[in-house]
Amino acid sequence: MLVYQDLLSGDELLSDSFPYKETENRALWEVEGKWVVQGAIDVNIGANPSAEGADADEAVDDQAARVVDIVDTFRLQEQPSFDKKQFVAWAKKYIKLLSAKLEGEKKEEFTKSIEGAIKFLLPKLKDFQFFVGESMADDAGLVLAYYKEGATDPTFIYFAHGLKEVKC
Repeated sequence: MLVYQDLLSGDELLSDSFPYKETENRALWEVEGKWVVQGAIDVNIGANPSAEGADADEAVDDQAARVVDIVDTFRLQEQPSFDKKQFVAWAKKYIKLLSAKLEGEKKEEFTKSIEGAIKFLLPKLKDFQFFVGESMADDAGLVLAYYKEGATDPTFIYFAHGLKEVKC
């Protein structure tokens, strides 16, 4: 199994069990999330509760909750929304920090593609939910989530060059 960690914070953000699609000149990855039910599961064992002496009004407190699989699996932490000025400030800092960590061909590819990726994201800022990894590090990468037109499940956007592949 492959796990993708944030290059700056070391937080696990994704794994190969969630297929991605490269976009914006390979600068971004799009990953489809899914709403799932987590918690107690109702199992019908074929018993008749009234015949067993159970009260029909007796309710079971099943701690079931709906969660988004990627957010839950990688313990992503939602952040307040960014306006354009805040996002550009974050992007400048992120580009500087990430450029220092990248080498050779990866660094060159990152510098060529990141500006286009930021320009692609800016007009959509109001549609995004912002997430960071479990450590909530200030200088880590962001994971953006939005709903495509008509979709009931969110799509997540990752900065491809900010992820490090680790074999587990």
